Amino acid sequence: MEIPDHIFKGYDIRGLVPEELNADNIYRIAQAILRFYQVRCNKREVRIVAGHDMRISAPQLYPRLKEALIDGGAQIADVGLVSTPTLYFAVLHLKADGGVQLTASHNPPDYNGIKMVLREGGRITKIGKPTGILEIREYAREGVTLSTPGGREENITGIVEEEIAFAFAHVNPGDLKPLKVVADPANAMGITYLGPLFERLPGELIKMNFELDGTFPAHQPDPLVFKNLEALRRRVIEEGADLGLAPDGDGDRMFFIDEKGQVVTGAQSTALVARELLKTHPGATILFDTRYTTTPKAIIRENGGKSIITQVGHAYITRDLNAHGGLYGGESSEHNFFQWTGGAESQLIMILLVMKILSESDKTLSELVSEIRRSYESGEHNFRTENAQRILGDLKEKYATGAVSELDGVAVDYPDWRFNVRTSNTEPLLRLNLEARSEALMQAKLQEVQALLTAHGAKPHGD
Repeated sequence: MEIPDHIFKGYDIRGLVPEELNADNIYRIAQAILRFYQVRCNKREVRIVAGHDMRISAPQLYPRLKEALIDGGAQIADVGLVSTPTLYFAVLHLKADGGVQLTASHNPPDYNGIKMVLREGGRITKIGKPTGILEIREYAREGVTLSTPGGREENITGIVEEEIAFAFAHVNPGDLKPLKVVADPANAMGITYLGPLFERLPGELIKMNFELDGTFPAHQPDPLVFKNLEALRRRVIEEGADLGLAPDGDGDRMFFIDEKGQVVTGAQSTALVARELLKTHPGATILFDTRYTTTPKAIIRENGGKSIITQVGHAYITRDLNAHGGLYGGESSEHNFFQWTGGAESQLIMILLVMKILSESDKTLSELVSEIRRSYESGEHNFRTENAQRILGDLKEKYATGAVSELDGVAVDYPDWRFNVRTSNTEPLLRLNLEARSEALMQAKLQEVQALLTAHGAKPHGD
């Protein structure tokens, strides 16, 4: 069956089942991935960790994925039903050559896909457009056929427990207070690590939507869409909880809710954790993406650290954290990356750090956020347009008196406000994020930039 080019995305493979991804073509795709690993590792017998999420198509697709790898001579370490961060951890922990996770993250139920990583020493390299996914696409187009004897499968158990022990070893949370925590993993993969984690913690875990179900009966597992957080926010207030947790579909993002039911933004949680880590790692380098920079940049500077601003995208932050020897990286979409995990995400470490901060500060999460806030954020506003590059050029000209960066789209900094407008990787959209020192200024400048975009024919999309 034909393999559509467009399922090879910026950071992974993702498509509709069965129209774009199915039991026939996933075999060819998996053999193409194996060929890529063989070439990159310069050996025929590669060891690959394989895992999958709870999607309803997994029982159909996962056996075929493994079959293709084994037929090609790969040594498979099957970790089974795991989150994406657990798959990353297993690749490092087992010293495998690479890993494949069958997942479509937060996409609707009729999608599935594959995330791929290589291990290079103690570091993780995510396979995306800059790092090999186009090569995999070419191998798949060619219909590369690998038939090598000696391929086998080994079932690995207990990997989540190993991952939790690793997180405790690196955070050393000490004597945590018995906090009340509400968690809503949206019937998705955060369940697999939240339950076992809180069995080792004092306090109370109040569970919402804790049954694995790839149809997502409660709501889509995408916490970046704040309507998906409404029930959790209400429950935190009703229960008088200290904290709310909202992972995404494959568990590699984690949003935090304060005791007032307010969403803690990615830039705020990055700043909060950066301040904590800089106490024990003075002068460390912290990374964050270009969407919102004011709060993390200020907090890192005030606490003696170094900042690096990155492109948007978890694969880019993993790459840049490893390249610059960064200790920690936080993305606005709440991916959180650590040097200890080879530059990959660990929401276990992130949760322990936030709970440690809460326990030792004797303050509420809203009080802590108020301490570190240095700007007010607009949230992301999307505009549909076929003239993205012309509009970006006009923005540079209009705001030429500011400090202009073209790292990812156009970002312009002024002393008391800034914005970033960038193109979508997958749709004809411009994405606007803006922040300012005061809420009134943020609202005024947001209206100003929005008016400029619409004057150039861009249409508001999905707000």
